[in-house]
Amino acid sequence: MASERSVTQSKSEIGESGVSAQVNVNSFWDFSQGTIMSAFFIGIIVPIIISFTFRNKFGKKVKERGVTVVVGGEPGIAKRNHRYLSLVETASEGATTLATLFEDSCSQNSLQPFLGTRELIHTETEVTKDGRTFEKVTLGNYVWTTYREAFQEVLSFASGLAAIGHKKGERLAIFAETRAEWLITLQGCFRRNITVVTIYASLGEEALAHSLNETEVTTVVCDRKQLKKLVDLSRQLETVKRIVYMDDETIKSEPVLSGSSSSWAVLPFSEVKSLGRENPVDPDLPAANDVAVIMYTSGSTGVPKGVMMSHANVVATVAGVTTLVRGLGTKDKYMAYLPLAHILELIAETVIYSAGAAIGYGSPLTLTDTASKIKKGTKGDASELRPTLMTAVPAILDRVRDGVRKTIDSKGGLPKKIFEIAYNRRLAAIEGSWLGAWGVEKLLWENLVFQKISNVLGGQIRCLLSGGAPLSGDTQRFINICFGAPIVQGYGLTETCAGATFSEWDDLSIGRVGPPIPSCYIKLVNWEEGGYLPTDKPMPRGEIVIGGPSVTLGYFKNQAKTDEVYKVDERGVRWFYTGDIGRFHPDGCLEIIDRRKDIVKLQHGEYVSLGKVEAVLSASSYVENIMLHADPFRNFCVALVVASHASLESWATKEGIIYKDFSELCEKKEAVAEVLKSLAEVYFFYRNH
Repeated sequence: MASERSVTQSKSEIGESGVSAQVNVNSFWDFSQGTIMSAFFIGIIVPIIISFTFRNKFGKKVKERGVTVVVGGEPGIAKRNHRYLSLVETASEGATTLATLFEDSCSQNSLQPFLGTRELIHTETEVTKDGRTFEKVTLGNYVWTTYREAFQEVLSFASGLAAIGHKKGERLAIFAETRAEWLITLQGCFRRNITVVTIYASLGEEALAHSLNETEVTTVVCDRKQLKKLVDLSRQLETVKRIVYMDDETIKSEPVLSGSSSSWAVLPFSEVKSLGRENPVDPDLPAANDVAVIMYTSGSTGVPKGVMMSHANVVATVAGVTTLVRGLGTKDKYMAYLPLAHILELIAETVIYSAGAAIGYGSPLTLTDTASKIKKGTKGDASELRPTLMTAVPAILDRVRDGVRKTIDSKGGLPKKIFEIAYNRRLAAIEGSWLGAWGVEKLLWENLVFQKISNVLGGQIRCLLSGGAPLSGDTQRFINICFGAPIVQGYGLTETCAGATFSEWDDLSIGRVGPPIPSCYIKLVNWEEGGYLPTDKPMPRGEIVIGGPSVTLGYFKNQAKTDEVYKVDERGVRWFYTGDIGRFHPDGCLEIIDRRKDIVKLQHGEYVSLGKVEAVLSASSYVENIMLHADPFRNFCVALVVASHASLESWATKEGIIYKDFSELCEKKEAVAEVLKSLAEVYFFYRNH
C-alpha cells in the first residue's frame, strides 16, 4: 500500500533477503498417469457443458468503484470510494487514537490468541563445499500471547519506561527487526504519549545517526544485532541516554559497551517490563492530533526525511482499509515478516489487531520450508502458521513464482504438460472466457494440481495484499491461479499513511491499484510539461494528489520541503502531491502510469520515463533487477541488467554452453544475445498490446 518511491528500501531489504527461489512441490506430481488422463477428460468435457449452462451469458455492466466528487484546492478530477458519501475517519466510535483502538480491541478479544512467536529448538552452522558458512535453524510451534496478556505487557513496559527515567516530551526510537516486542514497545509508548521514531534495521550509519540526532531521541529500543551498530556509532549520537535491547535466545553474553556508549543505561527488555510491574504509573494518553510516529524513509537521495504522523492520520487509514477486507475477524491469522518500520506493515498489523485476529511473526529468511535459514526437512513460518492473510512486496511474490516454475520445468514431460493445461484453462476463465475452467473443472485442477503449490504459504491463504512497488501482471495471474486467492493491490505513500487506493476483491484486472479507500480522495491535476491532463481522452490523466484525514502533518524539521508538497485547500482538507502520474479508468479505478522525476528529455527532445521502461523490461525472465540510465546529451538510454542466475543457467544448459562460473557465462556473446533478444521481445509485446 505504498508507492515505489517510498519503499525502495523494502525491495533491497526484503526482496534480496534470502527467500528461497526453490519451492518444494514435488508431491504435486504423486498421482498416476491414469488419474491424470481421467481428470483431464472429465475436466475438459463435463465442466464446459456445465459452464455454458449456468454462466451468465449476458455480460456485465461496468461496476462503478470510484465516484467523481467536487472538492476544493487545485482544479482537476477527483474520486471517492463508491461505498461512502463522506470520508471515513475512525473504525469505531471514540477510537480516535492508536492507544484507544488497541485497548478497545484487547478488551473485546481478551482471550483470543494475539501475538505468536516460534520456539527456537536448535541452531547450527552448515559449511558448503567452497568453505562458506550458513546459519540454519530448527523452529518449533508458535507460542501465543492472548490480547489480555499482551495488554498487560504493554502496561508494564509503559510503566517501565517511566521507571528508567524516560521523561515526558522525550522521543523514543525503535531500531529492530519485526517481532512481537516491536508492537509491545509501540503501544507502551502510546500509553505515555511518547512519540516513536521508527528506523529501518537496514539504514546506513550516516542516515541512522542523522535520524536519531535530528529527532533528539533519548531512548532506543533495539534487538541485539542493532545494538552493536549503535555502540559502534556511539560517538556520533548526541542525545541517546538509554538503550533497551530485546532478549535473544541465541545470544547468552552480556552486551559489550565502548566509547560514548559506556555512559548509557543499557537494560534488557524483560527487565524494563519487570520494573514496570513493580512500579506501575497512570497512563498519559495522547489526543488524536498528537504526533504518534516520526517515520524515516531510506531516502533515495541525500539524508532520509522523517514523516510526522498523528494518531488521527493512522487511525483514518486503518478505518478505511478495515471496511475493504472481507470477513476480517478473530478466525484470521496474519503472517507478519515485513519491516514494521515501514508504513505498509504497520498499517497491516494495526488493521489485523483492530479486528481481533492473530498475528504470527516470522522473517523473510525463515518464511518457507526452503528459505535460506530453515534447516532442510523442517517447517518454515508459513507452513507452521498456515495464515489466511498475508502482505507481500512484488520481489517476494516474483521469487515464489520463479521457484515454482523452476521446479515444474525440472520435472518436464507429462507433469509439466498437465500443469500447463491446468494453468492455461484457469487463466482463460479468470480472463473471462466461457471456455475456461469453471465449476467442477476448476475444483478438479485446484485439488489435483494447485493445492500442493498453495501449501508453500500454508495452504489457507484467502487474500494477499501486494504493495511497495508495481506488481507484474504475470505474477498477479500466477498467484491468482496457483494459490486460489485474490491479490489486492494497494497504492499510497508514507506521507499518506500508506492508504490511498485499494483494489476490491472481485476485481481481477491487472495493472491497476483500485479505487480510493473510504478515508481519502484521489485527484488528478494538470502536468502540462509531461503532457498529462485531466481532460485527456479516453481516460483522464495527471499528477496524483491525495487528500483527506490520512494525509500526514509533514516532514520533521523540514518546513521548506513540507510546503512544497503539502497543501491545505479552502475547505480545510489537506492534500499531498505525490509526483506520481496516474489515470482513471471508466469504473473509477486508478492506474499508475508514470513518475514526474522519472521523466528525462533526450538530446533530440524525446521524453523517456525511466521507471516505465524498467517495469516493462523487468518482465523478461532473464532480468533479476534492472536500472535505466539516460543522459540528456545523448539520444539513447542504457540499461544495466542484473541477470537471473536460474533462468540464464537453465538456458545455457539447454543450449549446451560450457562455462566456468556465472560471471563467465554473462560475458559470453551467446548469453548477451539471448538476453537482448528477450528484452526486445518483451518490448515489442508491450508496444503491441
